[in-house]
Amino acid sequence: MARTFQRFNEVRRIEASPVPQRYARGWHCLGLAESFADGTPHGIEAFGTKLVVFKGDDGSWNVLSSYCLHLGGDLSQGRVVGNTIACPFHDWRWAGDGTCKLIPYGRRVPAGARTQSWPVKVVNEHLIVWNDPEGALPPPDVNVPILDCDAASWSGWAWCDSVIETHPRELIDNMADVAHFFYVHGERKGGAPGYFKNVFDGQTATQYMEAGSDAVEATYPRDQPYKGEPEKIDGYLRSESTWHGPAYSVDHLFWKQGDYVTQSVLFLAILPITPEKFRLSLGVKTRKLSRLSEAENAERHRQNFEHLRHATFQDVDIWKNKARIDNPMISDADGPIYKCRQWYEQFYTDVSEVKPQSTARFEKEMDTTYANEVWAKEMASAAAGA
Repeated sequence: MARTFQRFNEVRRIEASPVPQRYARGWHCLGLAESFADGTPHGIEAFGTKLVVFKGDDGSWNVLSSYCLHLGGDLSQGRVVGNTIACPFHDWRWAGDGTCKLIPYGRRVPAGARTQSWPVKVVNEHLIVWNDPEGALPPPDVNVPILDCDAASWSGWAWCDSVIETHPRELIDNMADVAHFFYVHGERKGGAPGYFKNVFDGQTATQYMEAGSDAVEATYPRDQPYKGEPEKIDGYLRSESTWHGPAYSVDHLFWKQGDYVTQSVLFLAILPITPEKFRLSLGVKTRKLSRLSEAENAERHRQNFEHLRHATFQDVDIWKNKARIDNPMISDADGPIYKCRQWYEQFYTDVSEVKPQSTARFEKEMDTTYANEVWAKEMASAAAGA
């Protein structure tokens, strides 16, 4: 009896392994390409070092280690010369492939004068780089999606960045964390998920959600991108959010807002700075309504951006104060958090050691019936006390 009593009362302890010291394999966004296109070098802290970004005279984008292999000069403080970056210390010239092309005061370049470079391209107006701790080039089938957001029908990007001192896993957990949408974002007045489903498949992790007191069965197939007129959507909120690899997320959002239905793209990007610090970039595009003027659409876009920025940073406030926990206690009403983490681990593992269960397709639709009954009572109580 004594042993049974002791086991029954045993205290569960939080387990927290050391934060991984490597950086995720995948495409990472450095920012909007236009912000780097002025013909000068730009320095960015990332992947435990400093990068220099520059655009050559031939229009090529280049990302190198910012520290010159000669005596450590900071290339981001140098100048662009043709298709090279010139070190401010001794004027060594470095090309986009990392090779030293010229030492103006020397007859020849030393053998092996090659610094680290990152594959880079522009997608969706974003400048993205490929990072791989093993040094491999990006596989041809690993990409980020190309958004169909023409300038005539959509706003430009509204953008902000913030440095967050924690590991990116805290953000990725949100993909499977169904309950936090009510307690963190719902404000007890309409933020309860009525439909919630996760799909993990290869390089992608997707969350499908409908929320709000007006949420009803969709009038178009779930698990498929919406292609119709945004004004025709039923339901208070619909979200189709996908991480394409470890650091590039696109969320297609549709919701009622006064007399309008708003269709927008919420973009999130993770750029690791150190193992326990990353830069979170947030971008928003809003679909224009033809019956509104340009000024009215611009104001609507501004309000939409502020709303989504506020909601995102509600999570940031949680991450800043929470503990790292590897063995979370999960209830039957929680989403597949352990499966989400298993999917995410593939990007911190050598390709040869990625487990099949990390990339195998997995689907789970949550039964939110009981939770929504509880949340409905909370919302009614909050409304009565307002």
